[in-house]
Amino acid sequence: MSDNRQSLSDLGAALGQPAAAPTEGQAAAPAAAAAEAYLAGEIAEPAAPTMPLRPQELDQYGRAYATGRRKDAVARVWLKPGTGKITINGRDQEIYFARPTLRLVINQPFGVAEREGQYDVICTVKGGGLSGQAGAVKHGISQALTKYEPVLRAPVKKAGFLTRDSRAVERKKYGKAKARRSFQFSKR
Repeated sequence: MSDNRQSLSDLGAALGQPAAAPTEGQAAAPAAAAAEAYLAGEIAEPAAPTMPLRPQELDQYGRAYATGRRKDAVARVWLKPGTGKITINGRDQEIYFARPTLRLVINQPFGVAEREGQYDVICTVKGGGLSGQAGAVKHGISQALTKYEPVLRAPVKKAGFLTRDSRAVERKKYGKAKARRSFQFSKR
């Protein structure tokens, strides 16, 4: 097997240019020259690689719709500009989610996007328990927020709110008390 390693000097030789061995000072010279040209205003600012924005998705009433899921819970979420009121299954969030930790979970996407109190949320949620329902509402709010304001996709995605949390209860196995718990061992 032959060694086919190629370097920049090999490329220069292939193009017919003389290969010059760069010294320590010459290796940094092109980068320094480019930096000086940029500071002098001769070169425009280098373009940052950005993702193209997705189009805004609204229904005929000017709302963004999304579905959120967590454990066995499914939440249908509508988001529109407003005063920050969150209604779940026709009830206010303080009544539906009595625990402050669940309300904190629901409001996390607005905190990351710095949009507290700027959107009204109407959602219906079915299945699962309160913790799963709160996670489903959070997932739905995150999806709807990025559909209403596509610019917010990067911070919400970085926080991990757009990914469905797939953790669920492991099934019970035969010969075991629970999923992994064995029955108590009796020596005699």
